[in-house]
Amino acid sequence: MENIDIGKKIKEFRKLKKLTIKEVAEASEMSSSMLSQIERGLANPSITSLKIIAKVLEVPVFTFFINEGAVDDLIVRKSERKVMSFPSDNDFSYELLTPDLKGNIEFSLMTLNTGSQSSTKAFAHAGEEVALVIEGKVDLFINEKKIVLDAGDSIRIPSQRKHRWHNHYKATCKVVFAINPPSF
Repeated sequence: MENIDIGKKIKEFRKLKKLTIKEVAEASEMSSSMLSQIERGLANPSITSLKIIAKVLEVPVFTFFINEGAVDDLIVRKSERKVMSFPSDNDFSYELLTPDLKGNIEFSLMTLNTGSQSSTKAFAHAGEEVALVIEGKVDLFINEKKIVLDAGDSIRIPSQRKHRWHNHYKATCKVVFAINPPSF
């Protein structure tokens, strides 16, 4: 487990708020030299001091303890994507383009080969999605209304709208989705 540098996080939030050490120290009822030592990792703040600093910086105390992780953890290599394919329809799959579903948005790629469909009946789910057809042509049914989308077309599908995708065209279709909240 990596160590979390609380002082560094305090300094980052202070700078984001465009506050000086002196301003935060005075509002936190501590000396500027003590806050400077905390920011440089030379002193450890008490829980009470952390609560006061958090209040001054207008952030929850837990934000000082969150480890963002390595930048490499944010990357999804094409060869390492999580793929969900459906046994009943080998011509239909989803690939997760975000590293996981921990964030507020899901980014995924749906591939529909000729003759395939996302389901035989329309389904609704919580959350809004935006879709962009990046390759091919596809029929989207929203509340049984047929919409034909070509490469380059995009659409917003509101939460709880029943929808399904069907590719009866001659070429494979690829659609990129952004969904909030994640539902993969």
